This record gives sequence, structure tokens and C-alpha cells, in this order.
Amino acid sequence: MKLVIVESPTKARTISQFLGSGFKVESSYGHVRDLPEKKLGIDLDKDFEPQYTILPKAKKRVAELKSEAKKSEKVILATDEDREGEAIAWHLIYALGLNAKQAPSSKLQAPKTERIVFHEITKTAIESALKNPRDIDENLVDAQQARRILDRLVGYKLSPFLWKKVARGLSAGRVQSVAVRLVAEREREIEKFKPEEFHTISAKFLKDSREFLAQLIKIGEKKLDKFAVKTAAEAEKIINDLKDSDWNVESIVKKEMRRQPLAPFTTSTLQQTAFAKFGFSAKQTMMLAQQLYETGLITYMRTDSVNLSQESIAAAREKIKKSFGNNYLDKSPRIYKTKSKSAQEAHEAIRSTSPDTEPESLRSKLVPQQFKLYDLIWRRFMATQMSNAIFEATSIDIAAKSNYIFHATGNVLKFDGFLKVYPQKTSEISLPPLEERESLALKELKSQQHFTEPPARYNEASLIKALEEHGIGRPSTYAPTMATIQTRRYVIKDEQKRLKPTDIGILVNDILVEHFPKIVDLEFTAGMEEDLDDIASGKKKWQPIIKEFWEPFKENLDKKSEELNKKEITMEKTELKCPECGKDLIIRMGRYGKFYACTGFPSCKYTATIEGKDSKEPQADLGLCHKCDTGKILRRRTKKGRTFWGCSNWPKCDWATWQNPQKNPPPPETLNDEEK
Repeated sequence: MKLVIVESPTKARTISQFLGSGFKVESSYGHVRDLPEKKLGIDLDKDFEPQYTILPKAKKRVAELKSEAKKSEKVILATDEDREGEAIAWHLIYALGLNAKQAPSSKLQAPKTERIVFHEITKTAIESALKNPRDIDENLVDAQQARRILDRLVGYKLSPFLWKKVARGLSAGRVQSVAVRLVAEREREIEKFKPEEFHTISAKFLKDSREFLAQLIKIGEKKLDKFAVKTAAEAEKIINDLKDSDWNVESIVKKEMRRQPLAPFTTSTLQQTAFAKFGFSAKQTMMLAQQLYETGLITYMRTDSVNLSQESIAAAREKIKKSFGNNYLDKSPRIYKTKSKSAQEAHEAIRSTSPDTEPESLRSKLVPQQFKLYDLIWRRFMATQMSNAIFEATSIDIAAKSNYIFHATGNVLKFDGFLKVYPQKTSEISLPPLEERESLALKELKSQQHFTEPPARYNEASLIKALEEHGIGRPSTYAPTMATIQTRRYVIKDEQKRLKPTDIGILVNDILVEHFPKIVDLEFTAGMEEDLDDIASGKKKWQPIIKEFWEPFKENLDKKSEELNKKEITMEKTELKCPECGKDLIIRMGRYGKFYACTGFPSCKYTATIEGKDSKEPQADLGLCHKCDTGKILRRRTKKGRTFWGCSNWPKCDWATWQNPQKNPPPPETLNDEEK
């Protein structure tokens, strides 16, 4: 019997369908070994040697897999093809004692071990992988190990610094801190933004009962830029000057415009598009994509390559020809090349595993969110091999008083091409038939006031795009980064699902920018990513990379630990008095932001939430506790940031409620300690 080990039960079930009775497929349920939870787990004196332990949650599973391995003639490690998957396979060898060289403590004869990889979970791919086993790629393992050690060094050394200097429960990380910096700096751009006024002037014409618009673009020899007409008075002067003028078509230019299909999906473009179309978070998109991958419907979902296999291109072209006809098939196969130098062309883009598996055939088998994502991936893949969409673009210049030029454009779809499968927004504008030197009838001439707008806050999709453009993070890190910065409450979502930094997020960012600039420096972090890529490709060794980072980081950390005073960071004086003891109130910074605290602490434990940035008063008097009748009702937050109301005598009195007592006086209900 041959034992095949993968990461997840779903993946195991899918692969089992393609293998005969001589195979048994089991799941490791993810990682089985990692650095220890409660200590650094890195020997700083022995070249950063990691001290891995079997995860507590994996001990039982490891024992079961060991037992299965002993009964097997061969163990086949079929974890994912990326760095994380390679590391899981490597750790399994050690955890299960799969050979004498890599597990010297094993007293038993280890079964033969093979490593196989594949881009998709299909019968053809699995059979091909079994015929072409390889050794563990030590370079990929080293790259994953280097990332893990770097993240552990930053997290375990810098996070406690923030606990001591700001508030407990905070964390710092190489990629997450840069992401927070981008959000915080965008917020400051918005706050500092000063709108500029400008005006546009448009003319509405009537021809054959059809109206169309033209915009003023030129006066004499001067082409007008955005701010050419800055005030209403200037706009009014132009309109008055154009009264009673004749309007004539000066030129007509028609062009055929071709639009090419977009490249197939990478991890980041899939996350961006799924957010734009469905409002899916990065984490949700990756969860759904993993489900589709593990059931054999799409290729591996963590990739930065737009490469497509020749087989998949041929299959897509055959499907297009059969379903839509030759007109919709591009003349020759489209080959997509990844612009990013870090992308691995050997990997594939995200695509459906079979063009013949049309989305509608799966509608009843998939949950709605899975269906939406599969439909999107299938359509994007099919579109890559389809004909261009063809538009007729018309450009018309209209003259008034010989020195004023207005411009009208038209855009009409002539052949939909790939848009038949992958619709996109198109601004179709149909103009009436016109001829040069034709006189036009003006229906309306007006000016419109505009103001420049501040840059928009990032949403998850645009932040991922920004990180990718700066070379920060990789396909496996985008979704976890988005989740982490929100879980830590450094960033929250506003009403439009855009990312807004919290007070604590801004404070932590400012501290890091001032005192640990390299940790949040875009170029430095991107350089670290390139170093990790070089380790993965065998160009560099991981220990010197860690050492080069660690020594100056440790020196600066020690220096700043002595220099910075917590009180200077976290306290602000106010004119307010404590309503319970009369002493001064100060503003302190906690994990969930600013709050009022009594200077009489610890004898007086009064605190009050600050609602909004401009609030200068403690929270309203909500009366006495409904349970003990002595404590005051205070508005508080749980560890996860959810607002509740509780007794000031807590923990002696455990009365608490989710409902706002001002709006709806509630019956007593108790929150458990975990929620608080």
C-alpha cells in the first residue's frame, strides 16, 4: 500500500477518486510543526537555528500518520507546490521519521519517500505527477523558513516593545506594518487635502431629434487643461461671448478601436476583481478559491504568474470554436507574459481545469459564493483566447466664432468578441450622422462647477494592488495581511468598505516610522522580499540574510527601549475631572484606541470611552447598574472591539448588555469572560 499525504481532507477526497486500490490518501490538516508558541524558538547564538516543535493540535494526527507510514511501502508527499506546501512536506519527513538521513533518531526502517507536485487536481495531473516524483526542494523550504524566522524576530521582539510603551495586545510585523503605514499616510493625505475649484463648459446640440453633448477644449491656439476655467465669473464671460454665435462641424474622424481581453487571473487580480464585482474580502476570496481548487475545478490559487499551459490553451480554443464559432476565436493562441520579475513562469495563472465544465452545469452543486467565483474564473480564462472586441470611435470638433472649439466623442460596439463571455463596462455613445462644415442647432450652453476630490481611502483590493506594485508581500501573504491589520484593529472599514486607520493604528505607525523606519520602509521591505525570492531560487543562503537584518535591528531596539518613556507616548492632559473621585482625567491609549482614565488609579478605576476624534466629554451618565444598584453603567468594548455596556463594579458585578440603555433599557444579561 502506498500512502499519499496532502494538507486538507477535501483535497484528499478529490485525489482518492483518481487513484486505485493500491493507494491510501490521508490529510495532515495543515502544518504539523512550527516554532513554539510561548518562546522565541530561534537560537540567536547558533546561526538562527530554529527550534521546531510538533503543534499541540497536530500531535494526535502525527501519531496516526506515523502508524500509517509504518504499514506503507512508500509515502508520497503531495502538498501544495509553493513554499508553504514544500515546507509542510519537509516538516512531515521530520515529524514522521520518514528516512534515516533526515530523521536519524528513528530506529525503524523508514519507507521510501517521494515528493510530487501538480498545478491542478485532475486525473491527468495526478497521474503525471506520480510518474515524475522529485526530491524536496530545499531552496523553497529555506525561503519559507527565512520568512518565518524574520516574522518571528520582528513579532517577538518588537511587539513586546509596543506592549511596554503603548498598550498590551499590540503587534508589529514586516508586511502588516507597511500595509498600515500606507493606510495611515493615505488618511493624512485626505485630511490635508484642499479642494480646488474648476469649471467645465458644455454645449448641447439637436440633430434629427437626437441630442448630443460637446465639451469646450480649446480657445484660439490654447488647449484648455482641467483648471483653465477656475471661477464662475470666467465661465460666465465665455458663455456670454458665445451668445448668438454660429456652430459648425469643423472635423470628423472615425477610427476602428480594438480592445484586447485581460490576462488570466493571478492571486492579487482575482482578489481585486472579486472585491469589485461581489464585495468579497481577500480572505473570503482565498477561502472560496481553495475550495474550488481542492475539488478539482480550478488550478492552484496562490500564484503571481499569468502563464497558461499549452494544453489548457488548446482546450479553451477548442471550446470557443465549438460553442461560439470561428469568429470568436483569436487567430493564434494568446501567450501572456508576467511583468513582475519575481513571478515564477513555471507556475500557471488561475484558470478552470476544464473549459468544458461550464458554470451553469455546477450551479446546483456549488454554494452561491463558490458559483460566482468559479463563473468569474471560467469566463476570464475563456476570454483570454477569444477575439478582440471592435468599436467604432468617432471624434468631432465643433467650432463657434472661429476661435472656440468644442469636442464630442462617440463609441459604438461593432463586434463583441471576448465581451460575449467576459462583459466589461463600456461607455457606448452614439452620435447622429454629421458632415463636415454642417451647421448645428444649439439647444443649450452651460457651465458646471467642480471641485477636485481627495484621494480615496484604500479598500482591500486597492491596498493589495499597492502592495504588489511596491513589491511587498507575495500571493500567500495578501489575504492574511488584510485580516491581521483589521483583527488588530489598526484599521477598520468605513461604510463604503474602505480602510480607515484607528487612533491606535496611527499611533503605532508613527512610533514605527520615527523609531524603526526600516520596518515600515517600502523599499527595504520590498528588498527583503527579493532576498526571499533569491533564497527560493538558490541564489542566496538564508542565514546571512537573517543576520544582515537582525544585527542593526537588535541594536536599534535596545537603544529605543531605553530612550522611550511610556507616559510620554500614551498620556494627554485634559481639563476634565473624574465624576467618581474628582481627580484629573487624562487621555490614555489602549489596544482599541483612546479612552479617558482617572489619575487616581489604582484606587479609582474610572474609565470612559472617547466617541470620535472631536469628543471632549466623557460618556453620558447612564444611571446605576440594573443588578447591584451601586455601580455606574459604562460603555465598554470587548477584546474584539464590539461595544457593550457593563457595570463599573466589574468583576465584582458581572452585569452587562449588548443593548444601549439610553435607547432601550434592557433586562440583565451576562457576557462571558471570553467575550469581554
